[in-house]
Amino acid sequence: MKRLILMAGFALWATAALAVGVDEQVLPDPAQESAARDIMKDVRCLVCQNQSIEDSDADLARDLRAIVRERVAAGDDVAGVKSYLTARYGDWVLLRPPFNGRMLALWLAPFLIMVGGGIAIYRRTRIRRAPPPPLSREEEARLRDLLSDGPEEKS
Repeated sequence: MKRLILMAGFALWATAALAVGVDEQVLPDPAQESAARDIMKDVRCLVCQNQSIEDSDADLARDLRAIVRERVAAGDDVAGVKSYLTARYGDWVLLRPPFNGRMLALWLAPFLIMVGGGIAIYRRTRIRRAPPPPLSREEEARLRDLLSDGPEEKS
């Protein structure tokens, strides 16, 4: 019985090794692998959306890591790999998209809204209201009568 329990425990322990996924092939040149990993830190996982492909476990991230390694092994530099990925997936694939003319409105909109709001508040507080027109003689006399006669108290 002891032997059976030991064999069952060993079988369970051995099957745990099957659950571990095999990692991708790393590049043989450490400098190229380091360059590829630096690029992977800047590329967004299209499934996770707020993770880099280096940190993501998604299948698409694994495929993108393979593409990055292939491009680096083929001799592409950082800009070449990023331009290849942005040509296929758009600027959104980069965690830090470039500052260009198309993004200018997106980058400047919060500042323009704040400046516009500040100007509106400033102008609103600076508006001087015109003084009310003076009272006519009849209105002044009526006001004096009302103020001189206090409210009568009844017991």
